Amino acid sequence: MTHDPGTPKPPRVSEPVQVYLHRPDQDRLGRLTERLGTTKSDVLRRGLEALERQLTDPDDHPALRIIGLGASDADPPPATDSVEEHDRFLTDSEVASWGHTPDGSNGT
Repeated sequence: MTHDPGTPKPPRVSEPVQVYLHRPDQDRLGRLTERLGTTKSDVLRRGLEALERQLTDPDDHPALRIIGLGASDADPPPATDSVEEHDRFLTDSEVASWGHTPDGSNGT
């Protein structure tokens, strides 16, 4: 049988995959299939695509979520911001822990 070039070809299945699901997951798949008015295969494909987008979205990267956590919400910002001047802040804190002031005196 030859294919009529005027009609679209049906989608081809490249490789079947067998998946074993527990009852709650089978029920979830059934609900999603019904709600979306599509096939189980389509729901699984869409789920894979969504998961891949989530995992590859730079805004969702765990390391990038920490950006801005140390920023001050004060208005106006303080004159010395420990986030911007962390080296001096750490040095002053360390020297203060010795019982001396940054200028070398003992604070008395």
